[in-house]
Amino acid sequence: MAPRSRELMRKVSVIAATITSLACGTNYIYSAWGPQFASKLNLSSTQSNLIGVSGNLGMYASGIPIGLLVDAKGPRPGVLLGCAMLGVGYFALYGAYNDGPGVTGMPWLCLSGFLTGAGGCAAFSASIKTSALNWPTHRGTATAFPLSAFGLSAFFFSSISTVAFPDNTSSFLLMLAVGTFGMTFISSFFLRVIPHQPAYSAVSSDEYTGNLRPNRLHRSKSGDSKRGTVREPSEPGMHQAAPNGSFPLSRSESEDAKTHLSVSDIPNTEADETSSLMSKSSVSGAGDVEENGERCDSTAHDPHHLDIRGLALLPKIEFWELFILLGLLTGIGLMTINNIGNDAQALWSHYDSSVTPGWIQRRQLMHVSIISALSFTGRLLSGIGSDLIVKKLHMSRYWCLFISSAVFCAAQLCGARIENPNQLIYVSGTTGLAYGFLFGCYPSIVAETFGVHGLSQNWGCMTLSPVVSGYIFNLIYGKIYDDHSTITPDGRRDCPDGLGCYRSAYWVTFGASVAGVVISLWSIRYHHVIKLKQERKELEEEGREA
Repeated sequence: MAPRSRELMRKVSVIAATITSLACGTNYIYSAWGPQFASKLNLSSTQSNLIGVSGNLGMYASGIPIGLLVDAKGPRPGVLLGCAMLGVGYFALYGAYNDGPGVTGMPWLCLSGFLTGAGGCAAFSASIKTSALNWPTHRGTATAFPLSAFGLSAFFFSSISTVAFPDNTSSFLLMLAVGTFGMTFISSFFLRVIPHQPAYSAVSSDEYTGNLRPNRLHRSKSGDSKRGTVREPSEPGMHQAAPNGSFPLSRSESEDAKTHLSVSDIPNTEADETSSLMSKSSVSGAGDVEENGERCDSTAHDPHHLDIRGLALLPKIEFWELFILLGLLTGIGLMTINNIGNDAQALWSHYDSSVTPGWIQRRQLMHVSIISALSFTGRLLSGIGSDLIVKKLHMSRYWCLFISSAVFCAAQLCGARIENPNQLIYVSGTTGLAYGFLFGCYPSIVAETFGVHGLSQNWGCMTLSPVVSGYIFNLIYGKIYDDHSTITPDGRRDCPDGLGCYRSAYWVTFGASVAGVVISLWSIRYHHVIKLKQERKELEEEGREA
């Protein structure tokens, strides 16, 4: 295949991955139709939150099995599975809404919500892996498009609904069913991994002489990576020996090896759809940096070779700090994302009793759009900004997590104090920005800390944490809201207390966000100390060798 044709196909594949991701973030639009859905079916706020939490459960709890499937079988089975689950889930919810109260039981409603979340997870994982494998030397930029599209999903669908189906929840659910199924199904035909030339070189053991030391990794200049290629492993997390007794050599070996690198002596191998998400070989870990502005591995490992996954994660302090921090912050964000519609309904009903249900629904769609748009912005700022923090400011990537935690604190204060519904945009805006900032840099931190070979599985492990926190915070909100609600003669629930309907829930999450700030600052200090110890150790070793 000609190089130009390959590049064109890779670009088409990135576009397909972006469109797929645009269909995968629809769980975040739940607040736009959830209150009307609960009202039509006479559900309590707690029951409504259970449906929303089921969607979150599908999105986050299915990360490990979906990651294993995508790693083993490639992206296409993952996106087709996601396509089927999204279609079934949303068509079931559409049918339940039209059937009215008392027809569909809560178990089926929760299962339908779970399918929408799991379907989004499967298709999104496939799109990310495809983009990462197709552009090994531009992975950050290539994956930024589907990552950002995922955050923009709610804005995309809510904008269409506002124009095409105003005040029509039934048509909105039908659009979600048809739109998510159609976008992922059509994109699956263009979502493929195009073989590429790897970016590393192997050195023969016969040539490997002199002052080179095989047990140490040294950083070289960025241009050295262009001198040759190395064979990629055929299975995630595994390394193959090169022919004739040679072994893989990182671009960060010694300057003395420059004259021995030869592309012609190395057989080319190409990544296929079951390859691991291999990144450039760079000695980096946990987002710390060296004096020259490049990343420095706080664990003294190269992420290209580092492979910590499964049960091996459990003894690691780094795993638990990342696991707890992601759980806290994601759970905080999910409470507002799932309930911003209830916030708007409570505030507007108390602020102006003359407003119509249609007016309130349009306000709900507006806040969902704000969350989505700011999440998109946060992901871009965090993804690009974390690289600038590391390379230009020579600081840790963990500062992005501190920023996210601080913005979450501000969002909870706004949620607990704002009584005027016209000012509710401060709650939705700060929540979307903090949520996007969190997810824009987190996968990179996980990959740098535990290695890129098991990234899909490790990220699946990490996303188990929001299952617990999201469930707890959403049920707290639902219980508090129900305690302030009254049941009308027609069986519907109404809360006339305005901010009092949910204020206590935001004080709970404010405490959690303060804990997030503390953990993020501790993490920054912890990894800085490790980096200093590693630099001191390397200087001592170099002194002894001199």
